[in-house]
Amino acid sequence: MATHFVTDLISMADGQHVIVNVEGRSIGLYRINGEYYALHNRCPHEGAQLCKGKVCGTTLPSDVYAYQFGRQGEIVRCPWHGWEFDIKTGKSLVDEKVRVRSYKVTVEDGKVGIVI
Repeated sequence: MATHFVTDLISMADGQHVIVNVEGRSIGLYRINGEYYALHNRCPHEGAQLCKGKVCGTTLPSDVYAYQFGRQGEIVRCPWHGWEFDIKTGKSLVDEKVRVRSYKVTVEDGKVGIVI
């Protein structure tokens, strides 16, 4: 496994994301509450560029007729068919058997790297 440094800390504000290419792989790099997460930029459903989708939140468990919204900025929604994935884990919000590949992210000497 090798670390590929793709940006520096000051380049990304909280809530931002960028798409980078590392060893021929398109990867979305996200910054959420000061932490970095990386996802493969391919929806497992039909191959859309997942990381070009909207970053949003989702409904949380709540009482009948009471809809509670939360996790703002932690969910990415596929731009083709609306499949939603947890940016922090890559897991689908609908089917726990479906996930998008996530990568480990490291920060060293002010630079952000993705481990492949």
